[in-house]
Amino acid sequence: MAPGKGIVSGKKAIVTGAASGIGRAISEALAAEGATVLGVDLPSAEWSTSETLEGPIARLAIDITDPAAPGTIVDTASALLGGIDILVNNAGIITAGDAETTSDDQWNRVMAVNVHAVFRLTREAIPLLRKSAGASIINTGSIVSELAGPGIIAYITSKHAVAGMTKAMAVNLGKYGIRANFLQPGSIVTPLAQSVSNDPEFIAYWERKITLGRLGQPGDIAPVAVFLASDAARYISGEGVRIDGGATVNA
Repeated sequence: MAPGKGIVSGKKAIVTGAASGIGRAISEALAAEGATVLGVDLPSAEWSTSETLEGPIARLAIDITDPAAPGTIVDTASALLGGIDILVNNAGIITAGDAETTSDDQWNRVMAVNVHAVFRLTREAIPLLRKSAGASIINTGSIVSELAGPGIIAYITSKHAVAGMTKAMAVNLGKYGIRANFLQPGSIVTPLAQSVSNDPEFIAYWERKITLGRLGQPGDIAPVAVFLASDAARYISGEGVRIDGGATVNA
């Protein structure tokens, strides 16, 4: 299937964490708007069994924390897509634990996926992004990129790091015409949040907090990513975009 026409028509994108949740929604939305996409996820992910181009979406099964992963991902994008215009660093993990109970292993794993892999893949992709006429880096942060809460200290710290790193990328890479922005989803129903999103108390709290009265879906996030990837957002860089149904403005 040839890429269709849309606001990112002809652009080439990498999306990590693409097998499910927000990453899958972003991959499908980019493809629907005309981009060709390399979706990256773990070998254990359900669809991550093929590296063959399937219409506008290709699949690559790899652990992004592997030392060789950045080179493999970028080389695959170059070979299958012919370059990179859009890099969506979406893969992430969450682990329960506060300042007293979080182990070194838990802390290091969250940082490896949510922070280190984002930096390393972006660094590897920069030479190809520099060749793009309108390159866009989109990192998935969270509303906890600027807030805090109990029980997930490593995750909160990692998402604050994503915010700072993205702003630094915008400053460093603007001279090449490369934009960098970050998404700030609120409470979204995804496999990542499954351990808490089925809790009636959790749902009730967020439904009261969210001014729109419902938890978010991956499809609520994807259109914002497509916009940031498009030339319509050509003068937006270094920004975080809250997509939380009004939760953070509801005191």
